[in-house]
Amino acid sequence: MKSAVTGGTATVPPVKGKRKSVTGTRKLVAAGFLLPALVLLGALVVYPIGFSVYRSFFDKSGDSFAGLDNYIELFTDDTILTAVKNNAIWVVVAPTVATALGLIFAVLTERVRWSTAFKLVIFMPMAISMLASGIIFRLVYEQDPERGIANAVAVGVHDTFSESAAFPRARPLPVHPLKPAGGGAFVTKEPASAGTEVLLPLVGVAPTKMPSDAAPAKAAKTADGRVTGTAWLDFTKGGGGKPNVIDAEELGLKGIKVEAVKDGKVVASTTAAADGTFSLPEAADGAQLRLPAANFREPYNGVDWLGPSLVTPAIIGSYIWMWAGFAMVLIAAGLASVPRELMEAARVDGATEWQVFRRITVPLLAPVLAVVMVTLMINVLKIFDLVFIIAPGSSQDDANVLALQLYRSSFGTDADLGVGSAIAVLLLLLVIPVMLFNIRRMRRETRR
Repeated sequence: MKSAVTGGTATVPPVKGKRKSVTGTRKLVAAGFLLPALVLLGALVVYPIGFSVYRSFFDKSGDSFAGLDNYIELFTDDTILTAVKNNAIWVVVAPTVATALGLIFAVLTERVRWSTAFKLVIFMPMAISMLASGIIFRLVYEQDPERGIANAVAVGVHDTFSESAAFPRARPLPVHPLKPAGGGAFVTKEPASAGTEVLLPLVGVAPTKMPSDAAPAKAAKTADGRVTGTAWLDFTKGGGGKPNVIDAEELGLKGIKVEAVKDGKVVASTTAAADGTFSLPEAADGAQLRLPAANFREPYNGVDWLGPSLVTPAIIGSYIWMWAGFAMVLIAAGLASVPRELMEAARVDGATEWQVFRRITVPLLAPVLAVVMVTLMINVLKIFDLVFIIAPGSSQDDANVLALQLYRSSFGTDADLGVGSAIAVLLLLLVIPVMLFNIRRMRRETRR
């Protein structure tokens, strides 16, 4: 405004009291909005952490001060040490493999025609809860090949390249003309003679397990210069049959292998027909007839996925199945922002696709890969659901992790809240460095 004396412009001093009141009002409004969140944060996060630290220094009852005894037990108790070891395996293996698969899938989605459908299929497991995923994989890893798909595949592949046994658990009775030959085989007590029928009866095969096209057993016709005989199931439904006699309702052991052995060497071999009859050439005259162990070995039942040695890798596999899609989506988003000019320039300069991937794509995706790795590392440090559901009681100690041991120590049949609180503090200490690394990385990215 113009001054009446000097004709210049007068400066209006600021009103300090009013500015301070406006600033104070804004702070109060901000505090009012933040107060509910701060109260919840304090009640659900800060207080439980503080109480867990406090409780970890007391004994099982909570009445006596135990000092560092609970923390010493963490590194002396075998069960808890197994949990620590398994957590280390989880932190190293699961995030690395899930991130690597996510990177591969993200790169592949740019090269396949139905990329959207491919992403949907890979990401779909993320829509399933840990509980449901655990139940699914508990069935996948079922030992019985007729129920567990993993063992169904394993048995199918095995049986493709290795012939399965025809009559597992079959055996002769003491009154039969057969005796054990070692290694699961059976041999005749007396040498066979040409022109004389040889009887090879067995028991121990359920009638329902017999070949569907097995025919009623019958006596073999003798022939000059040949060793003939019958191999059959010496068992009559409902009883009444006689041992070493071919009864009318007894079935031939179709396909069973018969060998003629002289001086430890096989001189002839054959397989029985549907009615159990077989015939060997003249070379078998005077030889002992042997039923090799291949006829009787136990059928292959697959891999013991949930046994002590494989339970942790099996559960990690189910986790990767769920989280590889998460890694793929984040990496694909980062891949979309990579300058294509750099890749094209490298290809023009003669770089192969592998060199473009290793020297350009991966370095440019390093910040995204770090985000995925850190997120998964924090996640696996707290893994609980899958281990609790998938691992059977017989191998749960072998699959144990810290979060599961925290639950067992705090709420199990012999609960010790002091040890449980110490495990909770240990988990917090393990997560903090990863979180600090993530915060520092985010700040560096913000400064850029």
